Amino acid sequence: MGSLEMDHSSEEDTDLSDSELDEEVEQYYEELKNGKHKVKSVEGTFMCPFCQKKRKRDFNLKDLLQHASGVGKSTSDKRSTEEKAKHLALTKYLQNDLVAEGGPSKPVAEEEPPVDCDHDEKLVCPWIGVVVNIPTRRANDGRFVGESGSKLRDEYISRGFNPTRVHPLWNYRGHSGSAVVEFKKDWPGYVNAMSFERAYEADRHGKKDWFADGDQKSGLYAWVARADDYKASNIVGEHLRKIGDLKSISEIMEEEARKQDRLVSNLTSIIEVKNKDLEEMELKCNETTNAIKNVITEKDKLVQAYNEEIKKIQVSAQDHFKRIFGDHEKLKLQLESQKKELESHIEEMEKRAADNESESRKLAEEIEKNSVKNNSLQLAAVEQVKANENLLKLADDQKRQQEELHNKIIKLEKDLDAKQNLELQIEHQRGKLNVLRSMGDDGDAQILEKVDTMLKGLREKEDELDDLEALNQTLIVKERKSNDELQEARKELINGLKDIEMSSRAQIGVKRMGELDNAPFQEAMRRKYQYNVEEAEEKASELCSLWEDYLKDPDWHPFKVVPVKGEHKEFINEEDEKLTRLKSELGDAVYNAVTSALMEINQYNPSGRYITTELWHYGLGRRATLQEGAAFILKEWKQKKRRMEMD
Repeated sequence: MGSLEMDHSSEEDTDLSDSELDEEVEQYYEELKNGKHKVKSVEGTFMCPFCQKKRKRDFNLKDLLQHASGVGKSTSDKRSTEEKAKHLALTKYLQNDLVAEGGPSKPVAEEEPPVDCDHDEKLVCPWIGVVVNIPTRRANDGRFVGESGSKLRDEYISRGFNPTRVHPLWNYRGHSGSAVVEFKKDWPGYVNAMSFERAYEADRHGKKDWFADGDQKSGLYAWVARADDYKASNIVGEHLRKIGDLKSISEIMEEEARKQDRLVSNLTSIIEVKNKDLEEMELKCNETTNAIKNVITEKDKLVQAYNEEIKKIQVSAQDHFKRIFGDHEKLKLQLESQKKELESHIEEMEKRAADNESESRKLAEEIEKNSVKNNSLQLAAVEQVKANENLLKLADDQKRQQEELHNKIIKLEKDLDAKQNLELQIEHQRGKLNVLRSMGDDGDAQILEKVDTMLKGLREKEDELDDLEALNQTLIVKERKSNDELQEARKELINGLKDIEMSSRAQIGVKRMGELDNAPFQEAMRRKYQYNVEEAEEKASELCSLWEDYLKDPDWHPFKVVPVKGEHKEFINEEDEKLTRLKSELGDAVYNAVTSALMEINQYNPSGRYITTELWHYGLGRRATLQEGAAFILKEWKQKKRRMEMD
């Protein structure tokens, strides 16, 4: 609450000047701070030390602050300047000392009424305050006029009552001197209305004071409208009957409970309808999926047969190349051995060259012949090297051509699979049509009529194919949209359950799929390092971090595919080197923790290999359905509501 402004108009009827009033306020403020005047009782309630002789009453801090502020700023002639100064000092003391010392007052709950209110008392709803004795004056036209409601509303807002509107009541004579104060329809509005009434009661300007006989009435009187005001045959009663109804706190609470139950029932019905639609879409999707699986299976068989044939061709080509390379190696060795023999023979001939000229001439001739033959052998060796290079190049070209051929065949199979059945039927019909047309050239009217009938049937089949294609696309779009809506709803449900504080016995909750359990690692390290707890915890932390990195590694895939009842399913490969070593070193508990996390990641996020959140049924140990999650939320809400009502 902000500090109180103590600006006083020069038009106020006061016996003191502004400076003297400020001095007197400061004097009483110091007395309050020094404890001369008692404000707080032993029971924890508050009292006005300057009104005890006139009226004894226990206040809460907020009501006492409103009482002091109202009296301090009152323009009534009955209030003396000294009384106003005391209450202004009390307002300053409450704002600067008590509120700051005790902290902010506890806010009123917005979802339920105050505990100490009368639940059976009839009040005008929405909450309405009645203000009477508003000053009026006669205008030139003979009608009474008064101040606008906005000025009075601003004054009430500054005093903390927070009305939404102040509506002066007019009749044929003009301003009636009365007005109604409208508050918000919620429970904070009810609290503001009650504070508004208590402030006027504390100032002796409440409903009882207005209807009491004796003293002359001056200033404004106000209270909260009840049954007698609603039923009164005056301008206030007529206006209240137009804008509000009579209701008790209990009736309002029952009405809110009915609205809440109706909302929950409507939401449950919507979920049931969505679930039925989902089941229908899943059935249609399963049928389409089975048909696609059959087509893919046939296609896989064709591709497998093609791959096996290609492998056979490749193996045969490799064997052929190996034989060719072997033959060339043998020929090369033979050439080298012959070359060595010739060289040794030339050496022997050179030794004999000194014996005689004839032998020398013969040797020279033989050497020349051997030289020519040696050159021929060298040229043959060069040609052999070139032949080897050509063979390698030929092998690379053949491999590349085989890959290109393989890609072209796969592309052609994709292009032809979609149209093959329909084209066969259409070509079959066209072939029949061509035969019938050739027969119809002879002028047989009956054959021409049959041709027209078959043409119509062909067009109908083509139209039927187009319709089936459009229907299939529409079903796919609807199924995708419905699935997206359900996934969004499931995501919101998971986010909502994350924010709810759940007990350990809750059946439905959020589970982190693929998260590694640290407890088995810690237990294994404690057994290994029995006399060093810190080292055991450090080693357990290192091992957990290492295996978490393994779980995230997409290159590590310790699974094997096993056919089960006509379907291929993945299981943990127990012969995997890492898992085998882990089981032998750390035991079954750690091995089970790692394999459990592996199976969860492979099932719920095999491509990303990171931890995901999933709606989980802990009682049944499986993924919870959207309907089970919604039913659990509703059950929790009803239990919380029942506890609130009991409190």
